[in-house]
Amino acid sequence: MSLAGFGRAELEAMLVGLRPKLHRYAARMAGSAVDGEDIVQEAVVKALAAYDGGALVERPEQWLFRIAHNAAQDHLRRRQRERSRNTEADMTTMEDLSANAEARLAAATSLRTFMQLTPAQRSAVVLTDVLGLSLSETCEVTGATLAATKAALHRGRAELKALAARTDDVAMPKLDPEEERRLRRYVDLFNARDFDGVRRLIAEDVRVDVIDRVRLTGKKEASTYFGNYDRLGDWALSLGFLDGQPAILIRNPQAGDAVRGFVLIDWRGEEVVRIRDFRHAAYCVENADIRPIAL
Repeated sequence: MSLAGFGRAELEAMLVGLRPKLHRYAARMAGSAVDGEDIVQEAVVKALAAYDGGALVERPEQWLFRIAHNAAQDHLRRRQRERSRNTEADMTTMEDLSANAEARLAAATSLRTFMQLTPAQRSAVVLTDVLGLSLSETCEVTGATLAATKAALHRGRAELKALAARTDDVAMPKLDPEEERRLRRYVDLFNARDFDGVRRLIAEDVRVDVIDRVRLTGKKEASTYFGNYDRLGDWALSLGFLDGQPAILIRNPQAGDAVRGFVLIDWRGEEVVRIRDFRHAAYCVENADIRPIAL
């Protein structure tokens, strides 16, 4: 059918409903919850542009996953060009698992571990075992043949089983002292609700992205962001790592201090030039490798 006949409101509603599933796929393909969100956003933009161009689509949900798949592949190609290295493994001799065990293992596997599969293996395992697509639907999303999909799925499952049996001895990342000093100052001011002090840290041209909500540009607009936090009481900030990079964790004291979101800060010297707040993107928290740092 034509997306023009599908209705933009219906497409936008489908995008909202599918966003957590699209992110689960994109984050595991990229090995990062944040990169996964960037991929999803790129896919959303492309889907809406295709709608405006009157694209012909028979199955909108599979079509959206296809767009997300292509966006993830583009992201991986860009990153490989930048890094000029290949760290993917290919194990072909491990025995298979039962379907239920495969799904449980894939869903519980960390993003870092997924990066040790080839992109084809990642796609097949995530689409089939994490998101529950059939083999034919997975072929439709990836464009691979049934034989290639079955082979990638078998090898990916075998590799995950082998990796799960190994001891996870990855060391806790360490913060650069200067980065830690700046982040702790930001967190301390925020927790003290000294938002005038926080505003003094931000640049005049600061950008604030509240993921899945709003984008603000400049110090004046950013003031509304801090004002919203000032009116709420269900948060406290602490330091941590998100997929190996420094992050500010948003905790909920009213729910056992559970992590409910995170914030990423970009600096220009001593000034904050960008804030990315994932408080409202719970699906990103679910897919992220979060490691708290003791205060």
